[in-house]
Amino acid sequence: MTCFLPFVFLFASVVLAPAQTVGERLPAWEPGFLDIHQINTGRGNSALLVFPDGTSLLIDAGDGGWGVGDPNHTNPKPDVSRSAGEVIARYARRVLGHDAEPAINYGYLTHLHSDHMGALVESSPASEHGPYRRAGFSEVDEHLPIARMIDRGWPKYEYPAPIDDPSARNYMAFVKARVAAGKMRAEQLRPGRRDQIVLLRNPEKYPEFEVRNIAANGEVWTGVGDATRQHFPAQYRDLSRQDWPTENQCSQAIRISYGRFDYYSGGDMPGNPPAGAPPWQDVETPVAKAVGPVEVAVANHHGNRDSTNAFFVSALRPRLWILPVWSSDHPGHDVLDRMLSKRLYPDDRDVLATNMMKVNRDVIGPMLDRLLVSQGHILIRVEPGGGSYRAIVIEDSDESMRVTAVHGPYQAR
Repeated sequence: MTCFLPFVFLFASVVLAPAQTVGERLPAWEPGFLDIHQINTGRGNSALLVFPDGTSLLIDAGDGGWGVGDPNHTNPKPDVSRSAGEVIARYARRVLGHDAEPAINYGYLTHLHSDHMGALVESSPASEHGPYRRAGFSEVDEHLPIARMIDRGWPKYEYPAPIDDPSARNYMAFVKARVAAGKMRAEQLRPGRRDQIVLLRNPEKYPEFEVRNIAANGEVWTGVGDATRQHFPAQYRDLSRQDWPTENQCSQAIRISYGRFDYYSGGDMPGNPPAGAPPWQDVETPVAKAVGPVEVAVANHHGNRDSTNAFFVSALRPRLWILPVWSSDHPGHDVLDRMLSKRLYPDDRDVLATNMMKVNRDVIGPMLDRLLVSQGHILIRVEPGGGSYRAIVIEDSDESMRVTAVHGPYQAR
């Protein structure tokens, strides 16, 4: 009997796991798995998550608005025939094919910058659903309805000051119009809580799954219960205007846990303030204290030079770093050096980037040879229960969903 049981468990795990084969189409999500897709449109940030019960979460739907041949930005993927929002919606529809009527359960905007929400440009078409134009999230919603939007500002968008940006105003008009039409719910992220983003279909079957809100607008979870503290000064308006909290500093952050597996995403949160800036502009350090070790972390601010400080790296110490890059200054040379540093933590780790430009290689040099992945959509597929996971690279030059590489399995700690 003691010899038979391990064999049964091994056989069951083989049956459960969708077989990922290089050169073949990605096997569909199955109940019990947690799938985390970092979608590469070449135009901004976007990640689609499918929870173990099939609930979906879209983190950002960025479109910076640039086209082919921009020397400082990656080229659109798979091509220029569709906007980034439509590319994201089509990708999501393929991934959510297990639903008879695919939809996004949660839209989640880390902060109000165009490469995360969608840029308003001259070619942005008008929507038939309200007084706004289609860009980023509002484009996704045209093709695949978003049931609930969660951002840092709803409903007034006045912290730390009223937002006066055409792209942000377009996004706000989109959310307000869809809410008024009864087609969407909208909420402001509530740091510290674990009951705002939840399993919607079969929560009792996966008690080991949790989405913890970590931070937004400088309010940071303490790591104890649901308690938070305000990291930014209460009297910030008494400071010089240049020292008010910035949009990046106000970024939302979450930690997703599934058994022993943990995943972190924090938008464009900075951790290395400019010379002479007040120390509270380092938002990464208090966030890192709350988050703790994870298996997979998305590098803050695309690995830009103001992010991913030494304490953040050593506190999270992930097995896999994800770099969603689209610019000639992503990542910073020193940032990549910290991510790879065995002095900051001794464990094995790999870095997976969505889209590395030649100019990055010219500047950074041989260190980029250490990247495990430098091109493609990146899927982290977590086994039922969260004990192990794989990193799967998917072709981004077309919509074939063809697997180009499989790494792992990795064991969650």
